Amino acid sequence: MGKITGFMEYKRVNYGMRPIAERLNDYREIIVLPAQEEIARQGGRCMDCGIPFCHAMGCPVYNLIPEWNDLVYNGKWQEAYWRLEMTNNLPEITGRICPAPCETGCTLSINDSSVTIKQIELAIIENAFKQGWVVPRPPSVETGKKIAIIGSGPAGMAAAQELRRLGHAVTVFEKADRIGGILRYGIPDFKLEKWVIDRRIEQLLSEGVEFETGVHIGDDLSAKYLKRTFDVVLLTMGAGAPRDINVPGRDLRGIHYAMDYLIQSNRSVAGLPVDGEIISAKGKNVVVIGGGDTGSDCVGTANRQGAKKVYQFEILPKPMEWGESFNPSWPNWPQILRTSSSHEEGCARDWNVLTQKFTGKAGNVESMHFAKVKWGAPVAGKPPAMSVDPNTETALQVDLVLLAMGFLHVEHNKLLDELQVAFDTRGNIQTNKRYETSVPGVYAAGDAGIGASLVVRAIFHGREAAKSVSEYLGK
Repeated sequence: MGKITGFMEYKRVNYGMRPIAERLNDYREIIVLPAQEEIARQGGRCMDCGIPFCHAMGCPVYNLIPEWNDLVYNGKWQEAYWRLEMTNNLPEITGRICPAPCETGCTLSINDSSVTIKQIELAIIENAFKQGWVVPRPPSVETGKKIAIIGSGPAGMAAAQELRRLGHAVTVFEKADRIGGILRYGIPDFKLEKWVIDRRIEQLLSEGVEFETGVHIGDDLSAKYLKRTFDVVLLTMGAGAPRDINVPGRDLRGIHYAMDYLIQSNRSVAGLPVDGEIISAKGKNVVVIGGGDTGSDCVGTANRQGAKKVYQFEILPKPMEWGESFNPSWPNWPQILRTSSSHEEGCARDWNVLTQKFTGKAGNVESMHFAKVKWGAPVAGKPPAMSVDPNTETALQVDLVLLAMGFLHVEHNKLLDELQVAFDTRGNIQTNKRYETSVPGVYAAGDAGIGASLVVRAIFHGREAAKSVSEYLGK
């Protein structure tokens, strides 16, 4: 694939980023793709490796990566788009925000820098939109079957498009005022500008997908109505129940869930009204608790709002620092220290940090009290033991605390109560391999069924659930 000797002749060239001083003054996308000529050369680095681990192990949607790398190198951009569209309904999303497990699985990363798969994917789809190749594909035959999809995130959008193209009537219900789920309000614009979502929604509308926003199923519409009106109900609401922290002072003002903070910021950037208490980092000492992507998004947002100082604390140990170009855990995802663009913009990070309590005055948080912890060696079948070092107990002046410790499971709301679906031991909607819940005619896909995971994995499960739903309707 690509050029036979390309991986020896061409070095990896990453996409550029706008200067930090510039991008901190706005919420526009920070990445800048190389010219098409450079993208083509990067495609030429793809090896004829025999077993494409990028495709077989790395990519949750099983993108045909070697094929479109080769096509891009040979200037066949439209054919590359056709290959990309075969497996991924939202490549313009994954090309921007996916962590790219395909690249850590790239055979070249055994001892060298991997192929720039993610940016090639983004270049293919953006060129396809520019050239007018991304067109609506409405069905030629209607089946007469009606499907309700609850939730318009990546799983819901992917499933809606697949089901509609098979000829089913599809209605997507979204509790927010705009379509996109976590893509719309959970991810900052500097990573994903919202016109990217709107552009894809226009295609879905042209294909005949119907969207109903501002609808709380269970309150505005009952589960009984859904089951009576639609042949199938597909639940794709995501994993929205956040992990909390149970320490003294948690009820002080100024301590918020990360998603509440990000939703407010995204609505403000879009010029939309914001409900409730305004959460702003301007002029404040901000602590983000949780070291993942959501925490990183909070860091970038706080810096753009004019925070005085931003800290990010993680209870787990600091990952291994790795300065080499290859993957030390090939073909698996390496547990190494990663520094995001938000971290580069300004953030004090620390690990092994246990929050003990919050204190404040007049009901407002003023201090975070914490200590360092030590982790024991892992024991088979048991989590490693954690011990607190009392000699490290200290306090930090804080004005805003953002809890970004992940999500537990799907929100257990009135709709799920009315449907009487079963849950697994983690609180997710229980499904079998065909995405069927315990209730006939009710399916679940994405994070609602598997727990919080990657956008690209949600897309895959949405597509697979669509296949199962269509097979069920064909009986």
